[in-house]
Amino acid sequence: MERPIDFSRDRDMLCASCGHRFRVSLGWIDSWEQGKEVCPGCSLTCEHEDAPKVAVDPDDVALDRDLVSSLFWYHSSTHQDWPRVDFDPAADLDSATRERQRKMLSERRLSSWAARQRAKALHVGSYEAAIHNMLRRVADQGDRHNQFHLFRVRLKPSVIVREDWLIDPTNFVGDVELDDVRPPGIDVARYLNRHEDPGSLSLALGRDSIESVQQITVPLPEEGTDSWIKEVTQELKSASPVVPDSTKPGIWAKLERRVSPRAELGHKIGASLAAHLPINLRYGFGRAAAFEEGDDPAQWARRTLGLAHLVLDPQRALAALNEALIRRLQ
Repeated sequence: MERPIDFSRDRDMLCASCGHRFRVSLGWIDSWEQGKEVCPGCSLTCEHEDAPKVAVDPDDVALDRDLVSSLFWYHSSTHQDWPRVDFDPAADLDSATRERQRKMLSERRLSSWAARQRAKALHVGSYEAAIHNMLRRVADQGDRHNQFHLFRVRLKPSVIVREDWLIDPTNFVGDVELDDVRPPGIDVARYLNRHEDPGSLSLALGRDSIESVQQITVPLPEEGTDSWIKEVTQELKSASPVVPDSTKPGIWAKLERRVSPRAELGHKIGASLAAHLPINLRYGFGRAAAFEEGDDPAQWARRTLGLAHLVLDPQRALAALNEALIRRLQ
């Protein structure tokens, strides 16, 4: 079952101090996080521990635990073979790092470390959460030059879903120990996601709960004949790629950050496109769409428009997923 996709929808807030529940826009939340708004019930501002926080949408169909296994779930990753059935935590380590680990840890401790890595939960959520996660990783974790893949996940119909849902149980690096949220006899735990697609329900689960996945590489290819791409490409090619000399003296010239007119134009074009996105995605999109010295104008334009279309035209990605091969995990 596919759920309606709406990146810009209003969110529910719940105040732990006065119990007031209210619905707000993403713009209100942005102002709230800057200290410009207060709780309508008790006037607390965002810095208070008991101040309002994003709550689960009462209309979220995933609140019905009987429907969880029939819904499509999504995940974004730089790993093309996610989720790895025979997961080796050391597979992505280069030989030097792997050797350092072996010197620092005994074989027994190294095996224990690997077991702990394999015990971490997988995370799936709404389409919006998967795209939000990709942009957040680009912005905060330096993944701009890594290729991302979008996965549509089908759960096994037989999975047992935990009866209650949890407040986001992830630690500061986004990990969850599966046994901490999945009691014996339970396969899947729902939790309120406050980081990606805030207010939505995401799932913590093991590989054995997934029946199959479909995968596309994102952003999707854009037609080079698109009028926006043609116009932007021409503008960028016409702008100078040469970084101008500084007009400041001595050490101040070395400290000054200078970019070429072409890179400056690319920044302005990216910012104008970001203005069409929901306010909570603009920073991540801006980092993902940043024009860098040496970028090919046509390739940059196609990629940047493709990123925007993941938010502005999600049906295009869904159509591509509909055509993707189904990879069964069992």
